[in-house]
Amino acid sequence: MRHIRLIAFVTASLTVSACAGDGTTQPVSLDTPTVAPNADAVTVVSPNSTQAAMVGVPFAYDATKAGTAFSDPRRSGLTYTVSFTPAVSGLAATNGRITGTAAEPGVYTVTITARDNSGSSASHSFSIVVFAGDLTVPTLPATALSYSDAGNPLPRHFSQAAPNAGSPIGADNTPASNRTTDAGATLGRVLFYDRRLSVNDRVSCASCHQQQFAFSDTARLSRGFAGAVTGRHSMGLANARFYASGRFFWDERAASLEAQVLQPIQDATEMGMTLPNALAKLSATTYYPALFTAAFGTSDITSDRVSLALSQFVRSLVSANSKFDRAFGMNGVPNFAATFTAQELAGQDLFNGRAGCARCHGTNAHISDNVHNTGLDATITDVGAGNGRFKAPSLRNIAVRPPYMHDGRFRTLEQVIAFYDSGVQNNPGLDPRMRGPGGQPLRLNLSAAERASLVAFLGTLTDNTFLTDVRFSNPFGR
Repeated sequence: MRHIRLIAFVTASLTVSACAGDGTTQPVSLDTPTVAPNADAVTVVSPNSTQAAMVGVPFAYDATKAGTAFSDPRRSGLTYTVSFTPAVSGLAATNGRITGTAAEPGVYTVTITARDNSGSSASHSFSIVVFAGDLTVPTLPATALSYSDAGNPLPRHFSQAAPNAGSPIGADNTPASNRTTDAGATLGRVLFYDRRLSVNDRVSCASCHQQQFAFSDTARLSRGFAGAVTGRHSMGLANARFYASGRFFWDERAASLEAQVLQPIQDATEMGMTLPNALAKLSATTYYPALFTAAFGTSDITSDRVSLALSQFVRSLVSANSKFDRAFGMNGVPNFAATFTAQELAGQDLFNGRAGCARCHGTNAHISDNVHNTGLDATITDVGAGNGRFKAPSLRNIAVRPPYMHDGRFRTLEQVIAFYDSGVQNNPGLDPRMRGPGGQPLRLNLSAAERASLVAFLGTLTDNTFLTDVRFSNPFGR
């Protein structure tokens, strides 16, 4: 009789061979064994969701969910430990129950661990969002305000098709995938003014872009959530929709408005958040699910949707009801002579003619055509978009939003015009349009009266309706 020895070599795929007495091998079919789960192990059954708390308000939460968060197969009774990352001043936990009064706003990760008497354990983490005690809820009308082009159409002198060089519509950077809707811009308006998007609930987008100053800031450099100042002056947002390249920031580092709006939220000086923490805060805020549903069809709160909504609101900030605009009739043909004073007309002639302003600030929206080095310094100290070039915002409402330039160096329009008249510096990157005879920096040689006329014309670009329009105002009432 032959004797068969079974030798099992167990690998990830379980190879088994049988060796006969004659030295030959024959495959043997065996079922691969499975490792049964430990039926006695503690496991997570019902994890905790994000919880909201408020500074100065007593907080109590049972992270064991009355003993239902974890299984207890041995029925030996579980013990619980809780840790906070980072530490939460004012909150503590005893056997899974969290109590206390939080002292500082923030997003805190809570890890709860359950153990039985045999040493088996399981853990999971969730967030506690602590909001500042002075936050309020937005007040919005029952019927959404009008932001879309359908409900709030552009005036004819903005929307006339090419080849009308005065119409800015050809520079519209609105993507087909993110057309402005009433519900989308409403959500964007709330996000724009909501201090919850900063790490300590102290600042919002509107802290540096204030409506009464044409969505800029009167400070040379703005202050962020902890009081530190920004690297550049706050750019005015009026008519941001009209810039053909679609790039944003003074140095154009953002390829689109959709990319730009998320960067200040994450900036270490400005708002100091991470996107996951920002989304946790929005998810823990009662009024956002309905706003996201209205805008996008479901209550899902994502960074992409935050980006889309904020972009819709910013693109809705069209300034088109200044004295300059009122000179245009219903057919889009202007009658400046019947609208402007003699001084304003003289300033307009200089702007479009000898002073050359319109070469860089074109169309009826007075928008920049590109980035330019305008010779602010003989030596480039800020490279901007490269070689000292910077984007310029629309000149709309320029009279109400000093200071001026990317670094806020000029406090008045008179100083700006004096610079372009006789102060342009001969640095290597100077734009050719800023050079005069022999390649030297351009000198306009304006008289005092001419400089005053230019200031008067720029004043016709102030749109008081835009500066007070409720569609663009703070829904939080402060």
